[in-house]
Amino acid sequence: MGRDSKMINKLLNLIKKIIPKKLFEKLQPIYHWILAKISALVYNYPSNKMIVIGVTGTTGKSSSCYFIAQILEKAGFKVGMSTTTLFKINKKEWLNNKKMTMLGRFGLQKLLKQMVKNKCEVAIIETSSEGIKQFRHLGINYDILVFTNLYPEHIESHGSFENYKTTKGKLFKYLSKCKKKKLEIKKTIIANLDDEHAEYFLNFWADKKITYGINSNADVKLNNLKINLLGDYNKYNILAGVAVAKVLKVAEDKIYPVKSAVENLKPLPGRLEFIKNDLKIKILIDYAFEPKAIEKLYETVKNVEHNKIIHILGSAGGGRDKSRRQILGKLTSENANTVIVTNEDPYDENPQEIINQVASKVPENKLYKILDRREAIQKALLLAKPNDLILLTGKGAEQKMCLANGKMIDWDDRKIVKEEIKKLA
Repeated sequence: MGRDSKMINKLLNLIKKIIPKKLFEKLQPIYHWILAKISALVYNYPSNKMIVIGVTGTTGKSSSCYFIAQILEKAGFKVGMSTTTLFKINKKEWLNNKKMTMLGRFGLQKLLKQMVKNKCEVAIIETSSEGIKQFRHLGINYDILVFTNLYPEHIESHGSFENYKTTKGKLFKYLSKCKKKKLEIKKTIIANLDDEHAEYFLNFWADKKITYGINSNADVKLNNLKINLLGDYNKYNILAGVAVAKVLKVAEDKIYPVKSAVENLKPLPGRLEFIKNDLKIKILIDYAFEPKAIEKLYETVKNVEHNKIIHILGSAGGGRDKSRRQILGKLTSENANTVIVTNEDPYDENPQEIINQVASKVPENKLYKILDRREAIQKALLLAKPNDLILLTGKGAEQKMCLANGKMIDWDDRKIVKEEIKKLA
């Protein structure tokens, strides 16, 4: 099967090269649709043999997936998972080094097939708007869909916020086309009722609908929930996991008061991850890369004892939400004592121009512009005094940095920080 998929991929890529670029752009939806149909067929529809949970929204997708996986494992399920950060097949976990939130059709179907082979009962798939737009969800038989939240992102790609929302909605509309399985699982929508767009997603068909939230009349609420993770927003991500557990009829004494599962949840790598060091500096790495996530991060670090804040950040290139660059600069200048603007994932844009756009809203007396990300980290470590807090945002545990002409280089913020700390020890 693997050889067959490679041959089909080569053939389709050849067709892609032969067809003129402008014509291919018009035919792209058909191309993606065909790929999705063929890949599911090649791997013999593995999603039919598991309970499949799709998690979508603007933020919290990866963490929600990870918490769902941990809660279900504590309840005795064998779990597979595909997220921005991690892949998982039963007990085996490894970092996502593909620089893709949602794998391509053949890659995703192959992963699902491997889950089935390893006797996974549940597959959890982080399902992005870009993935939906390219029909990567097609050929996956979803059972449970989780909506986390929605606010403007990927606007350049989708054309407008309404288009972005509608693209997410296509996944929920697709649920009605997913065939019932022999696993006696109802097609279910789970939504964060505290989000203003929850009703839009709850209006789609489902056998069952369940809500979660903190400040609302949701079906699943905090009650006496205790968590060991930093960040109020993690409460929502955990509640998504508790809601899934209820749908799968996990005994309530296993999820409330959540002693065995939730109170001991592990955070995702690169999500609010502290880097231990002997320099007496607090170093926090997080994936946050857009304004609302950065705002939440600053709210969270108020609970961390610190003196000054040194924030290292950049912004992605490739036409991705250019409007947020100046907003990021203004936001960080209002909250950090020192702002170091550096390279992130420039793609085909001039990285220095991206840096200049972010830095344009930062006062000169707070600002450093350093193109090389490693040098930016070095500078932050040299500037930091004991009990200062260094925030390093934008990449989290990503394993690659995207440069021009499709080139990617190995990169891991956590690894680079540790290397630079060693030089100062």
